[in-house]
Amino acid sequence: MNTQRTLSSTNKQNDQLKARSLVPKGITIGLAVFALVLSLAGYAFRLLIGEDVSAVLLHAAVVVPAFVIGVPLLFWLGSRLMNKVRGMNIETRNALSLGWLTSCVAMLWLMGTYS
Repeated sequence: MNTQRTLSSTNKQNDQLKARSLVPKGITIGLAVFALVLSLAGYAFRLLIGEDVSAVLLHAAVVVPAFVIGVPLLFWLGSRLMNKVRGMNIETRNALSLGWLTSCVAMLWLMGTYS
């Protein structure tokens, strides 16, 4: 009888450890792809209207990594810091998803502002 209770509680603990992230993996991957597509979308139009290729590539070399890698990286580093300092339990996938979501919203806001 005790063995069944122990196995049952162990299974519950394993299930809790597996389901720690609030964000499904597909949403995280989708946000990353959407951030990449959004960050590259404007450059095709700039090239179509005849802007200098080197100027477009230079701008893309700065902006695309900043939005696709930089912002999520800052959220991830912030989550690691909060986990160590405050004892929180922020999962990596949750932090990255929030970073890519923030990047997408920021890019859409910038596109709306400058259109």
